[in-house]
Amino acid sequence: MKKILSIFTIAALGALFGVGINHLANNYSQSSDFEDMQKRHARFASTFSSKEASVGFDFVKVAETSTPAVVHIKSHFEGEKASAKKEQNGQMDPFEFFKDHGFDFEMPRGPGIATGSGVVITQDGYIVTNNHVIDNANKIEVTLNDKRTYVAELIGTDKTTDLALLKIDEKNLNFMSFGNSDQVKVGEWVAAVGNPMNLTSTVTAGIVSAKGRSIDLLRSEDNQYAIENFIQTDAAINPGNSGGALVSTNGELIGINTAIASQTGSYTGYGFAIPVNLVKKVMDDLLKFGKVQRAVLGVAILEISQELAEKEGLKELKGVLVQEVTENGAAGKAGIKKGDVIDKVNGVEVNSVSGLQEEIGKYRPGDKVTLTINRKGERKEIGAVLKGLDGKETPAVADKAEVNTIKGATFATVSKEEKDKLGIKNGVKIQSIGSGPFKGKLQPGFIITKIDKQSIYSIQNVKTILESADGAILIEGKNPDGTDNVVGLKIEK
Repeated sequence: MKKILSIFTIAALGALFGVGINHLANNYSQSSDFEDMQKRHARFASTFSSKEASVGFDFVKVAETSTPAVVHIKSHFEGEKASAKKEQNGQMDPFEFFKDHGFDFEMPRGPGIATGSGVVITQDGYIVTNNHVIDNANKIEVTLNDKRTYVAELIGTDKTTDLALLKIDEKNLNFMSFGNSDQVKVGEWVAAVGNPMNLTSTVTAGIVSAKGRSIDLLRSEDNQYAIENFIQTDAAINPGNSGGALVSTNGELIGINTAIASQTGSYTGYGFAIPVNLVKKVMDDLLKFGKVQRAVLGVAILEISQELAEKEGLKELKGVLVQEVTENGAAGKAGIKKGDVIDKVNGVEVNSVSGLQEEIGKYRPGDKVTLTINRKGERKEIGAVLKGLDGKETPAVADKAEVNTIKGATFATVSKEEKDKLGIKNGVKIQSIGSGPFKGKLQPGFIITKIDKQSIYSIQNVKTILESADGAILIEGKNPDGTDNVVGLKIEK
């Protein structure tokens, strides 16, 4: 009898529980209109997730702002092109530059193409990209988001930061505004915009995973002053994204995507971008001076580890330790001593070698910076006037005349209007002849379109071919009156 009563009681309780749940469900699902039901669902869902987890970010505006200003770049190469992949201990180097589809292109003869991205930074056609995207290119082709295509002029490059500045002949372009990479925080949402795998105008999202990353990607024997203080992100970036934009949630440019960490050459979760504050300085230098103004302190520095702190008797693991001071350098002249710890430059904290290099890299020779140091427990502020690599406290301006003078002749770019008038797509104009091999063969105003069957798109093309030539060459082009002309010249090294 007791067993039967127990079974009955359990069944009754189960029925009552079922009725209660059904009543709650009916109350939840029945609503006077759809909107009310959505509100009820939102309240219901909120009981199972935190406010932070349920809040997302809408990247539509970010994409609409940034994609029109990000371009597709095709770099054309003549002749032999070395393998783009590097090997390390028999394996692919995990830190690879973005190249066309991530594959090597070994082409003993004929044209080769590498693709990447770029960012329009002014309405009149200045574009920033990576140096490795256009390095040694014979022709640089830029395609806008609306599919218009141009041949770009190379304004300047900086190997130490892997940046390059291009110019296309167009006005009223969409361009990106610069943000402030110093204010970027780890954990912030960001978007990566570029042309991975030749898929144009691709937007991916992620967060800033870290700041101040140095991965020894740029530094080499002939590039010992390379600056690496990358923003790390987990926004998906792949081969072809090089030179593209890392964008903040308010649509501002905060970095130029440069490299990925990958064993396969494709995205595995780690990407690196050059901070835009450094980009701004490099682009400004190239425009104003024709070359990057690299300032140095004149110190050898070390990052402070626990072991180093104990050895040197340091109480904090902050800043960088001055190991050596260069005689007559900016730091030595200012009174910086061996054993000092530098932890701020103009109020900006530095806790790594790459961090100090980036901060100093934002300034030019002749600029005065305030260094906050710790000297045996005593904090001081010391003013230092930065010097250039040549030891001078003044910026060094590139000699434009020298750059444009080749074998005695001077050269200039050809405007879009001139090209259209003559019905040509490329060429470089001879401004003056001088006393070299061009004398008596060509006249000022002649436009060179080809040298030894190679199409000419820039003064650099002419310089590269003529300086390596030894013997007879064939020049094709247009006379000032628009007639065609072909001339053979003898070039001696």
